[in-house]
Amino acid sequence: MDTVTRAPRQRPAAVVLTDNAVARIARLMGDAPAGTIGVKLSTPRRGCSGLAYSVDYVATANAMDERIDTSGGTLFIDGGSVLYLIGSTMDWVEDDFQAGFVFANPNAKGSCGCGESFTV
Repeated sequence: MDTVTRAPRQRPAAVVLTDNAVARIARLMGDAPAGTIGVKLSTPRRGCSGLAYSVDYVATANAMDERIDTSGGTLFIDGGSVLYLIGSTMDWVEDDFQAGFVFANPNAKGSCGCGESFTV
């Protein structure tokens, strides 16, 4: 009996980043404090709806975090937040009045009126 050995299938990234998001990560990394290895996306409990998006500098890698290497730098996704974010798109949007990361999250079942938090 012959056995077939297959290479492991590459798993898609939990979050897709737009070109604008990658460019913003590159700018953040250019201004990052010494020792920074990337930025980390997490979903801490806060706001009216329960969960919020948070992006912070990170100095050490956590084995439980998802890692997405981009041309702008490394995005880590908190291991406890991955299930809330699978299939999301992360974008950077700027206009005359505000600037920030914007998320299209298919897992979000609702959000508060101000858009600061969401629920799954």
